[in-house]
Amino acid sequence: MMRITMKVIYALIIVCFNLHSFAQVDRIEPLNWWVGMKNPNIQLLVYGKNISKKSVSINYLGVSLIKQNKVENPNYIFLDIHIDANTKAGSVPLIFKEAGEKDFIKHYELKKRDASKHRHQGVNASDFIYLIMPDRFANAEPANDKIEGMLDQSLNRDSMYYRHGGDLKGIINQLDYLEDLGVTAIWLNPILTNDQPLTSYHGYANTESYYVDPRFGGNEAYRKLIEECHKRGIKMIQDLVHNHFGTEHFTVKDMPMKDWVHQWDSFTKTNYREQVHMDPYASKADKDIMVNGWFDKHMPDMNQHNQYLKNYITQSHIWWIEEMGVDGFRLDTYAYNDLDFMAEWGKAIDAEFPKMTYFGETWVHGIPNQAYFTKSNKINQGIDTKLQGVTDFQAYWAINEALNGKFGWMDGVVRLYNTFANDFVYEDPYRNVVFLDNHDLSRYLSVVGEDFNKYKSGIAWLLTTRGIPQLYYGTEILMKNFSNPDGLVREDFPGGWSTDKVNKFTSEGRSQKENEAFNYVRKLANYRKNNSVLQHGKMLQFIPDDGIYVYFRYNDLKTVMVIMNSKQENVKIHTKRFQEGIGNYKKASNIISGDLIEDIQEIDIPPMSTQVFELK
Repeated sequence: MMRITMKVIYALIIVCFNLHSFAQVDRIEPLNWWVGMKNPNIQLLVYGKNISKKSVSINYLGVSLIKQNKVENPNYIFLDIHIDANTKAGSVPLIFKEAGEKDFIKHYELKKRDASKHRHQGVNASDFIYLIMPDRFANAEPANDKIEGMLDQSLNRDSMYYRHGGDLKGIINQLDYLEDLGVTAIWLNPILTNDQPLTSYHGYANTESYYVDPRFGGNEAYRKLIEECHKRGIKMIQDLVHNHFGTEHFTVKDMPMKDWVHQWDSFTKTNYREQVHMDPYASKADKDIMVNGWFDKHMPDMNQHNQYLKNYITQSHIWWIEEMGVDGFRLDTYAYNDLDFMAEWGKAIDAEFPKMTYFGETWVHGIPNQAYFTKSNKINQGIDTKLQGVTDFQAYWAINEALNGKFGWMDGVVRLYNTFANDFVYEDPYRNVVFLDNHDLSRYLSVVGEDFNKYKSGIAWLLTTRGIPQLYYGTEILMKNFSNPDGLVREDFPGGWSTDKVNKFTSEGRSQKENEAFNYVRKLANYRKNNSVLQHGKMLQFIPDDGIYVYFRYNDLKTVMVIMNSKQENVKIHTKRFQEGIGNYKKASNIISGDLIEDIQEIDIPPMSTQVFELK
């Protein structure tokens, strides 16, 4: 007879253990929630091997489990939970039971809401936004440049496709620089974990919904950055991507159900044609490809008709507002989303955070096309998207034409005039974000042919026109290049790394021309910051004549006169035509030079310049 030893018995037990599919909990998302929310309901995503075998119960005063939803994939349960208005904050036990198995408990934290000031304040026309790509701005913690176990182990500052090591602590270290520049809000390209194998630095293919990328410093570094910003009166804008996740997101690698993402017989990329949304003659097939096609092979298009997915996305965004106190959202690839879902999302955000603001990226062609996506506009769109503002690409193309084009009936500076003449299509055009470049576009200095007069002219327009001005990092120190490919406009800010030979965060590290550019931006930005007339003041514009475009910003306290000369020669302006804007004022002070014009009946304007005057 075979002698059975304890070692053999132990081995048999291990084999039996492995053959039995024990249920387990690996994740519960959202990570936590709060008492006292306007919406008393929350849907928890519970993920773990064969977790659907378990039944769940809750024993906590004021918290009730309404429904346990099992889906196609046994590794998921979705729990519909109700939280009474008078529920106390605490640790809620989620009790998992299965016949023949030992019960286990997972504790879920309900927090008390943070009522402190300077949280989710909203971003508006009083702000000046500075756009930063975190991987390319400043590196304060080289130890987190590579994280063991993550798919992308690249680190090479000589490559535009690899990670460079910038982090959130690096941004914290440069907040004095940004405050000095006149910045009142920071927009970061996405900071969520992007555990993709290639080009993960830009952040637009998130693989986590509740975690900041550890190479940026993780959640606590983000919390610290926001706290430090708020101390300085600087707001934080978080970049969100509703349309797609990264292929390495756990809910994409192991989907709760087949329709979690849009599935096609073969890979189908979006046609990038926003016109199908508003085209009265559009084919259903074209619209289907636009909205449901994938943005790229590593960016699966999320099915925004799936109620579980809609809850998952919306709750994650509410979580970031309440947990971190962010002040605004920028919504990536807005036109590629399902607009019914975006309207639902906007309604949910507005209900919880009435002061919270958000603007959508609408990289589209045509003023009505752009306005179509905004809330309560005057276009027959058939849906109120709730979108408060957009990235104003029409103004972007108009200022490029004004600076580089030849004056004509519809050309040159007339393009600017015509663009703003169509502001009637928006509920509030002052909520639109105006800009000269960003992470996807050729850098502004290169677009104007490195002409310094044109550079200053556009900066003056940016900081005096209607809307919310946004500056891309490095524009103030004359960083240049064309977006061919994109990586060329995403270079490191010189001085952000300890090994850099020059530090352009300091005046000593900048050239004379770079300091002139920096000081020019700083002068106008801080004037704007301290004068509400350039924030919420009304706008009055005159039809351009012979390459000269004149507009006013005014309120009950002040009037600012802006004169753009798009000609290659000095021009003497006779101001009688502009009396409606000038009113009883007799003198004018040049905001940049400080020079006083004693008699404003005639004003000399240098070639290719925009002059800004406070009327006296």
